[in-house]
Amino acid sequence: MQPREFIMPAQIVVGSGAVEQVGEQCRRRGWKKALVVTDKIMAGMGVAGRVQEILGGAGIASAVYAGVNTEPVVEFVQEGLQLFRDEGCDFVVAVGGGSPIDAAKAVAVMSTNPGSIEQYKGLGKVAAPGAPLVAIPTTAGTGSEATVYTVITDQKTDVKMLIGSPYLMPTIAVVDPLLTLSSPPGVTAATGVDALVHAIEAYVSVKRQPMTDLFCLSAIELIAGNIRQAWSNGGNLEAREQMMLGAMQAGIAFSNSSVALVHGMSRPIGAHFHIAHGVSNAALLAVVTEFSLIGDPARYGHVATAMGEPTEGRSTMEAADLAVKAIRRLVRDIKIPSLRQLGVDRDRLLELAPAMADAAIDSGSPANNPRKPTRQEIIDLYALAYEE
Repeated sequence: MQPREFIMPAQIVVGSGAVEQVGEQCRRRGWKKALVVTDKIMAGMGVAGRVQEILGGAGIASAVYAGVNTEPVVEFVQEGLQLFRDEGCDFVVAVGGGSPIDAAKAVAVMSTNPGSIEQYKGLGKVAAPGAPLVAIPTTAGTGSEATVYTVITDQKTDVKMLIGSPYLMPTIAVVDPLLTLSSPPGVTAATGVDALVHAIEAYVSVKRQPMTDLFCLSAIELIAGNIRQAWSNGGNLEAREQMMLGAMQAGIAFSNSSVALVHGMSRPIGAHFHIAHGVSNAALLAVVTEFSLIGDPARYGHVATAMGEPTEGRSTMEAADLAVKAIRRLVRDIKIPSLRQLGVDRDRLLELAPAMADAAIDSGSPANNPRKPTRQEIIDLYALAYEE
């Protein structure tokens, strides 16, 4: 095995009530003033305010940017960065789902790097470490609190820019399942499937490594075994705890072994049709898995086993097929709507499919898939996904 790099946050604080430790963790490091990046929902619910109180109790001042009202766009990064500078902040605290965390990552690195965020699209282009970043997720999904990636939409081109750099890894991840108890069923379902996709794709990725395999299989088991309970009863703290742990493990895994075809195809759907990332992942997961099985059936059989399917005594391909069945059943059980149910226009989807296929290929993610798709096969998969 060739040497491989494995990156995680410098510190992870996990468990019910973990957020209460954020002030002390920051005080120890000598940080003075935080820019709290959040959205209007977290601000309105008082979650961001509570984080400010905890910081204040440790003698740390803070300012709030609550303008992240959609998936992150260049404008949010510019506004947050300006406030960071105007307020004299020296670190960033992200409070919310993947959107605030991704926006906060971009603000943190742009505080020390020149130009605009668009210049850093791609991998390894960020030249210098950003301001320290504390990530406090309020959903069990993106795993962004433990990844080296951010996704920022360039509204001028309708392109979701994937930016990857070790400098985007949060310094501290504070993972508190109590913050997810108010997450509505639809969000719980979409973010949970997003996390499941992270784990599955990291496990079958050609860039996988032994360390990520451990996180992947644990995450798949935790998510598949608890997402229905978390969706159907939001107050089920045990299920919420397991989902948060699984989502973080999945984030660590894909941050080190990358994602594959589902994510490559999902980002263009989100950019063109403004569909939540987890929902577009769910729309693609079964058809892409079915397409990909033959590339590494043994691995997909392990996925099926981790999802609780009865794979013992079955052939390799039979076990792999069970992964597809398990995915379709899971998406149906937690009622994630299909592209058709979301009102996506089929003709428009097929018209955009060639350009979306090009964008997917350009992202690099399809190259990590166990079965490498052609451009035409990606176009065909978009059509199949509409029929799910």
